Amino acid sequence: MSSFGPGKTKEVIFSMAEEGSVKMFLRGRPVLMLIPDELAPTYSLDTRSEPPSSRLKLHWVYGYRGRDCRANLYLLPTGEIVYFVASVAVLYSVEEQRQRHYLGHNDDIKCLAVHPDMVTIATGQVAGTTKEGKPLPPHVRIWDSVSLSTLHVLGLGVFDRAVCCVGFSKSNGGNLLCAVDESNDHMLSVWDWAKEAKVVDGKCSNEAVLVATFHPTDPTSLITCGKSHIYFWSLEGGSLSKRQGLFEKHEKPKYVLCVTFLEGGDVVTGDSGGNLYVWGKGGNRITQAVLGAHDGGVFGLCALRDGTLVSGGGRDRRVVLWGSDYSKLQEVEVPEDFGPVRTVAEGREDTLYVGTTRNSILQGSIHTGFSLLIQGHVEELWGLAAHPSQAQFVTCGQDKLVHLWSAESHQPLWSRSIEDPARSAGFHPSGSVLAVGTVTGRWLLLDTETHDLVAIHTDGNEQISVVSFSPDGAYLAVGSHDNLVYVYTVDQGGRKVSRLGKCSGHSSFITHLDWAHDSSCFVTNSGDYEILYWDPATCKQITSTDAVRNMEWATATCVLGFGVFGIWSEGADGTDINAVARSHDGKLLVSADDFGKVHLFSYPCCQPRASSHKYGGHSSHVTNVAFLWDDSVVLTTGGKDTSVLQWRVV
Repeated sequence: MSSFGPGKTKEVIFSMAEEGSVKMFLRGRPVLMLIPDELAPTYSLDTRSEPPSSRLKLHWVYGYRGRDCRANLYLLPTGEIVYFVASVAVLYSVEEQRQRHYLGHNDDIKCLAVHPDMVTIATGQVAGTTKEGKPLPPHVRIWDSVSLSTLHVLGLGVFDRAVCCVGFSKSNGGNLLCAVDESNDHMLSVWDWAKEAKVVDGKCSNEAVLVATFHPTDPTSLITCGKSHIYFWSLEGGSLSKRQGLFEKHEKPKYVLCVTFLEGGDVVTGDSGGNLYVWGKGGNRITQAVLGAHDGGVFGLCALRDGTLVSGGGRDRRVVLWGSDYSKLQEVEVPEDFGPVRTVAEGREDTLYVGTTRNSILQGSIHTGFSLLIQGHVEELWGLAAHPSQAQFVTCGQDKLVHLWSAESHQPLWSRSIEDPARSAGFHPSGSVLAVGTVTGRWLLLDTETHDLVAIHTDGNEQISVVSFSPDGAYLAVGSHDNLVYVYTVDQGGRKVSRLGKCSGHSSFITHLDWAHDSSCFVTNSGDYEILYWDPATCKQITSTDAVRNMEWATATCVLGFGVFGIWSEGADGTDINAVARSHDGKLLVSADDFGKVHLFSYPCCQPRASSHKYGGHSSHVTNVAFLWDDSVVLTTGGKDTSVLQWRVV
């Protein structure tokens, strides 16, 4: 967030300015926007805007949160797998290729538990902030996985920072829920969830807690584990007492990473040393050890219906099947691209689902190996571009990955890694070439069929925030954080580019860029809220307002301009909105903001504080937005939540 000097109002103020323009003050900075001649005679700032008759409906969620969450993937009796990413809990029917979404949360989900009835689900979230800067408290939501209705909300004002673990009791009808928060003491609390009443709480550990779970047959016993500890808790007469697990002659691990229960009541843990330890029923001592079960940590454990045990490895990426006597029966390795195993869930027959730390979900078995079900990005995501004529789009991010997706099959058509973290992307109008801008000043041209590298160029050494081909395919504009736009001439359908010159005149970094329909000029926005116009043939600034006032723009991705200024709400900071996109038919405008919201407006959006429909699903920063070529779908990217959401326009 940027501010300009002391005493500057945070109010966004509008006024009619001289010669047919509107002046908007953002953080005290004047932004002058030109009214087209056809609107000027009747235009008034006082007209009320109407929200569009269209709506958005969340249709598909790309991604999974495996990088820092565990035990968050389960198969439900409906045949759906349930997991989460950003603030969405996803119910995905693999057979029907259909997703449903629970959208009750208002910030990142961190944990998930399924009730023994296999219908009721608990999800815990982090603390957030509203647009007005008010805190949104962390809490647990209990919901019905059939109707997707919220049944109960627990712990508003009780939890601190985030809820990192939840678990239902397995016996006595599953009427209790345990939860651990991320306060300094990592408080463990037990709730009668149907009454929304806390039964008891206690300090768990001042170190990270990774798992909290009830014993499957004993409703009074719980286990928590995490950094350098495992505790066996008993819940009696409204109080909690804990015994530390004793490692005795065995090496005490840095982390106890996962825990599961076998039919006979034995507790099995996996740890960062690669060991499996068996803790005898009801005790806090190790009765059996499988040392070096994995090379690197044991990240996931799953007790199968037939009494065998599956473990998933970190560094070695192996999924291992163990017999009832802890002898190794079989193993298979997960492909390196998908990363270490984070969690393992049992499916139907011999199917297993594997969530990985690289935010992917795989499906398969120990006999057949695993194939990709859900592909995710792994780090902050900003780059997004829709294909000019097909139901395809590209995403690219800090993880140095570029994915070309089918919006119909929801699978990547191809993925490739590049040398630098990526920031921006744009298709040539033919669709056969893709430009990708990185954070180092390098940008690449990729062939969209073969995903081969066509060319690589460097302009400056700052991030390339926008790469945009002109509608006629004759130019490529490359906008940089070094305040310059580099212009290239383009030949051979986008395969050959040569630098024509650079546009210099902005006093801050380039943020957004739109071309005129006829490719005769382009407009840019910068970090200090300036709007400038350029002639690509000469790389000179166009200073005559009459030359650009009535220009028809091929796109509307600039967040500052007459056609879009209604997106700015009261008290907005000029960094609060990261992206906008206009539909190709010119009727709708979608914006992506820093408060996890996607807004749908009518276009043109040229009344102050225009009315919109508002949608959640991402966590904090929504970084980019695009319409598919036929306007049937809106795509949005979440920055740190690494997700891509696909919305149907209805």
